[in-house]
Amino acid sequence: MTEITLGKALNAGLRKAMSDDEKVVLMGEDIGKLGGVFRITDGLQQEFGAARVIDTPLAESGIVGTAVGLAFRGYRPVVEIQFDGFVYPAFDQIVSQVAKLHYRTQGRVKMPITIRIPWAGGIGAAEHHSESPEAYFVHTAGLRVITVSNPQDAYRCLQQAIASDDPVIFFEPKRLYHHKGDVDLEASLADAPPVGVARVLREGTDATIITYGAMVSTALDAASAAEDDGVSLEVIDLRSISPIDYDTVTASVRRTGRVVVAHEASREAGVAAEVIASITEQCFEYLEAPPLRVTGHDIPYPPAKLEKFHLPDLDRILDAVDRVLDRPNSLTGAES
Repeated sequence: MTEITLGKALNAGLRKAMSDDEKVVLMGEDIGKLGGVFRITDGLQQEFGAARVIDTPLAESGIVGTAVGLAFRGYRPVVEIQFDGFVYPAFDQIVSQVAKLHYRTQGRVKMPITIRIPWAGGIGAAEHHSESPEAYFVHTAGLRVITVSNPQDAYRCLQQAIASDDPVIFFEPKRLYHHKGDVDLEASLADAPPVGVARVLREGTDATIITYGAMVSTALDAASAAEDDGVSLEVIDLRSISPIDYDTVTASVRRTGRVVVAHEASREAGVAAEVIASITEQCFEYLEAPPLRVTGHDIPYPPAKLEKFHLPDLDRILDAVDRVLDRPNSLTGAES
């Protein structure tokens, strides 16, 4: 095991994928000489050359459109969208072409494209730099949507995404880029769990917290704080939010009977709403209380000095836990 940051783990995953398959090419704004805004591609152009690590114009639609053409020719392009809020100019290409070409050609054309997106808030960034657009892509048939929350998954899941014949939207929580963890750089992908399988990070008996991305750390902190108060919380990292591993989710809910789903994207029509609807359909007779959501607010992402009031935190999660447990010190009113 080697202790490295999540950002370095992504860099190592890209290097391994490029070494294993010469058809893997990287494309994006400033990813070559600069190594990317967050230095995720640092050193890769020097190692693999400018023909495989390509500095593109500032044109997200053109970048993704070029990736489609490369996929037609048998390549496995990995596209970097510099910031989450910059993906919208490429939305038509992703939804109309990347997600549909395999279906439209009755399986004759594969789209092994990975679209990496530094994602979500918590870094004090300017407007358009802290978006959480995952629900748009989860709603789009034909795309896999993957999130990571730790360096080991960053290293392994990125390679699995690149190796997949399906197009993958790969969300990287930018506020965790400097988070460190142990990574097995020698492990074979053949021995890794499938990228679509959720992970139970902490077992518990009183309630289940379901989340993904940077919110995983917050949920684990909430579980540790609740333990001091005699409450046992199970924490699930979904990892894949399209498709979702409902086998793991429903097995946990049937044990605990109570559910809180957390993410920093807006509440309205978010991933949490879909998860709760599916849990209600599949586990209704096991539920001891209505499932609750803890999310960002239904507003444009606020200025940096106000983002701490927008992002779900430990207190908001614990308040939702109190309410599903019907504890007397819980707040009343709408969902968090």
